[in-house]
Amino acid sequence: MDPLHDPDDEALLSPRQARDLAELVETARLASAVVRYGLRTRVGAATVVLNQDNPLPTANHACALWGTLAEVAGTLLELEQVFAEAGRAEAVVYASPTTVAEIEGIADDAGWRAVEEQIVLLHRLRQEIRGLTRPAEDRDLPGIVELIADDTGLSGAGERRLLRNLGHRVDDVRCVLQVVDDPGADRIAGFAQGFVDRGIGLVEHVVVRPGRRRRGIGRELISQAVEELRDRGALLVATHTEEGGNAERFAEACGFEMAYPVTAYARRIDDLL
Repeated sequence: MDPLHDPDDEALLSPRQARDLAELVETARLASAVVRYGLRTRVGAATVVLNQDNPLPTANHACALWGTLAEVAGTLLELEQVFAEAGRAEAVVYASPTTVAEIEGIADDAGWRAVEEQIVLLHRLRQEIRGLTRPAEDRDLPGIVELIADDTGLSGAGERRLLRNLGHRVDDVRCVLQVVDDPGADRIAGFAQGFVDRGIGLVEHVVVRPGRRRRGIGRELISQAVEELRDRGALLVATHTEEGGNAERFAEACGFEMAYPVTAYARRIDDLL
């Protein structure tokens, strides 16, 4: 029997191994979210990161709610106030194996809702790189923001904040930004964003322009990003994606394998007001 896997489901890590891995991945995600003017802090039984320069939920969330049921319930109430004071329209918690197993019932009682089922995958298989990518430059940042905004529905103000944040990331040696140029057009066809901290590499965003998909660009971007992360000291490389569907199948085709599940919970702040 493989000691690293759950005997009831060979596709998953054992609970102990999953929690240890989730702690490492979440620490790297928090470090990435802080770049450059973000704040990481403790709120009750949770770890929280807030970054006004980055409007995305990955830079404004809580994780690792570990404690008694009463402590976790109290923390969810505290988080509502913390995110409201930070000017966020929504409070977000990512519940992985570092969060108590009873979080679903506690969140439901506290008015939080599960909004997305995700999985974390580890990169296992290196693939051929065709040399289509190049490191992003300052001139590429507006195009990257445009693709993210189209993919996530960012507002104009959110786009401006994200542009500032990406400018900071380009100057950080832990950050990876790779792009592929769009042949015959003065724009990029797609980009990949990554981050490495303390030996843990993350593939955080991969977006390809809709008209340029199914041509191997996304796979090329991921392969190059993984190599860059390893060159910068990553001993393992992980990514998050929505469970099931095309996103998970694409990640698996790029050499990733499922490690553990993550559930995103949200609480609308304007509902409280």
